[in-house]
Amino acid sequence: MPYTRGEPPATGQTNPRHAASLAVPFFNVTDIEASLRFYVDGLGFVLTNNWSPEGRIRWCWLELDKVAFMLQEYWRDGRRDGAPDVPLGQGVSICIFCEDARAIYRDLKVRGIRASRPFVGNGLWVTSVSDPDGYRIDFESPTKDPEESVFDE
Repeated sequence: MPYTRGEPPATGQTNPRHAASLAVPFFNVTDIEASLRFYVDGLGFVLTNNWSPEGRIRWCWLELDKVAFMLQEYWRDGRRDGAPDVPLGQGVSICIFCEDARAIYRDLKVRGIRASRPFVGNGLWVTSVSDPDGYRIDFESPTKDPEESVFDE
């Protein structure tokens, strides 16, 4: 069956099937402390909510401007355990649109975070990082620079 677009709701009406307002990536992680160092200390996210049974964070909500992520540590039988035996994050890429991906690249380097050298693709400057579990985060900003340009520091 080919993809078809549904009819929009009539003016002034809400379609309950489309009342979505926010999508938040939820990453299962193997070591939440390492992930928090990466996201908070490295990328500048702020820890705004957490669940900490036994005084140890096992789930959290992070924010950076208008971007939010949730992290939850694999846990079984009172200890970190239960992660699959395959690489986490494989095939996952979250794109964060920003004002200047090149400035973020420079900031990440100062913070000691390994980021890919910015390049232009699809009319966007793009720099990428991978978190401790392999989830890829792309920072992207619009540009009129030629496709395949590479940032020259």
